[in-house]
Amino acid sequence: MFTKVRGRVVRVSLLVGVGCAVLMGCAGLLWKLHGVAAYLADGDSAEGSYVQDAEQADRAAAAVLEGPAREVPPVAPASPDPTAPDPGAPDPGAPDPTAPDPAAPGPAAQGTVGPPAGVHWRSGGWQPSDPLVARPAAAEPAIGALFSPGEDADQDHHCSASVVHSPGGDLVVTAAHCVYRGVFGFRTNLAFAPGYRDGKAPYGVWVPTRIDVDPRWIEDQDPDYDVAFLRMRRPGHPGERLEDAAGAQTIRFGSELPAPARVVGYPNDTEYPVECFNTARADGPTQLRLDCADVPDGTSGGPVLTDGRTLIGVVGGRDGGGDEKTSYSSLFDDGVRAVYERAVAAR
Repeated sequence: MFTKVRGRVVRVSLLVGVGCAVLMGCAGLLWKLHGVAAYLADGDSAEGSYVQDAEQADRAAAAVLEGPAREVPPVAPASPDPTAPDPGAPDPGAPDPTAPDPAAPGPAAQGTVGPPAGVHWRSGGWQPSDPLVARPAAAEPAIGALFSPGEDADQDHHCSASVVHSPGGDLVVTAAHCVYRGVFGFRTNLAFAPGYRDGKAPYGVWVPTRIDVDPRWIEDQDPDYDVAFLRMRRPGHPGERLEDAAGAQTIRFGSELPAPARVVGYPNDTEYPVECFNTARADGPTQLRLDCADVPDGTSGGPVLTDGRTLIGVVGGRDGGGDEKTSYSSLFDDGVRAVYERAVAAR
C-alpha cells in the first residue's frame, strides 16, 4: 500500500512539475511577445509604408548611444601639400577615413584580391576572393549597422544597410525582413550607424522618418520582394543630410548579370564588417546569388555592389538571405524601382 501511494505521489508531483514548467514557459513566451509587440506598428499595409513616430525614433537613437555605440568625429584626411608635384592627389601619409582604428579591438581589415573601389570591374582585371570566404573589412562611410534596441530579443545590431543616392539625400536601403516582422508589423525601434566599427559611430546615429516596402512582402513575405527603403534623419541635427555626411551608393535597376560583385555586411556577433568578392549571377527570374562562405546572420540588408559604388542588390530574398555558402538578393527589377520611387516622392 505504501509503495502504491508513494508511486501515486511521485506521479502527481511529476505532473505538477511539468505543469508548472509549461506555465512558466508560456509566461516567458508571453513576456517575450509583449516585449516584441512594444516595438511594432501596423503602418499602411495596402501601400507598404510606415511613417515613424518621432518620439519613438528619438528613444531608439538615444538607446543606441547610451549602449553599444558612441559618436566620434570621423578621421579627416590631411590637407594636400601645395608644394607637391600633384597638389590634387591625396597625401600618401594621410589617414584613410574608411580604415579601421588600429587601436580598436576588432581585427584589421584583411582585404581580398578583388579590385579597389572606383575601378570598372568588368575591364579592371578583378579576381574573386581566394578562398571564397568573407574576411574582415575596413568600415566604409556609406555602409553601416542597423540596430533595434529594446526588449525584442535581437543583438545590439541585427542587420546591415547602406546609403543609396536620392534627390533628398536621406535614403537607406536594406532587406524588408530587417524592418517588417511578418504578421507583427513594422519595427519602430530602428537606428542606423553608417561607418560603424567597434562601438564607434563616426557619422552619427540616424533614425527613419518613413519606411517603404512592397505590399507583396507584407502580404506573405514573398522573398522576391525582400527590399526596403528608409528615409532618415539625425536626432538633434535638424537639416543635416545623411548623404552629405556619409556619401552614397548609386542604385542600378535591371542590372546585367552575371557581373563581378562584392557583398558587405555586419555579422551580428562582430563589431566590424566583412566582405567577399565573386561573380553575382541570376538564380531564376527573380533572385540574384553570390557564392561565398561565412556571410552570417546580421549581414542581411548589406549591399551587393559592382563597379565600386553601384548597388545591384541587398542580402535577403531566398532563404532569408542565404546559407553557409551563398548569399541571395531579390533582383532589383521594376517592382523595386517602384518602391524606391515611392520612397523618394513621399512627404
